[in-house]
Amino acid sequence: MTHRENLDESSHDSHERTISESVLLAKVLTVSDGVMSGVREDKSGEALVSSLTAHGFNVVEHCCVADGVDNVAERLAEMSQDFAGVIVTTGGTGFTERDLTPEGTLRVLEKQAPGIAEAMRLVNPLGRLSRGVAGIVGRSIILNTPGSTAGCVECFDAVADVIPHALGLLHGERLH
Repeated sequence: MTHRENLDESSHDSHERTISESVLLAKVLTVSDGVMSGVREDKSGEALVSSLTAHGFNVVEHCCVADGVDNVAERLAEMSQDFAGVIVTTGGTGFTERDLTPEGTLRVLEKQAPGIAEAMRLVNPLGRLSRGVAGIVGRSIILNTPGSTAGCVECFDAVADVIPHALGLLHGERLH
């Protein structure tokens, strides 16, 4: 290998490293009437922040919104505006009347990523009760996870290994 080829490879590796590092941004949205009214602590949101950080993501925003289709859709639209990273929601994916996070998320998504949602559901038998969705809006990936502290972390952990690659592809990296 010549000195020039070495330089070309180092530049290419450096460029890929920069892209990969820049896409590891995350935001967390807790969907909970209880948290918003102050009667519950946001333990699941805090657990997601810790999990994302442990997986190498830089969490740049963590906020809460009350349950409801419009609330979730509006907040996700704001969070995804000009954002290139992963947005993980916690809460509102179950069977109760106020569990409307998937419906709000679907209003915002441009494309669904059913394989990611399915992988999250497979991590635990109770995952079959989750109606959470996953997909793409702009340069962001949105993942719905359950509101339980253990459930949201288990679901994110189940797909944490593929999210950096998915974000790289979404942002124009060609690794194949």
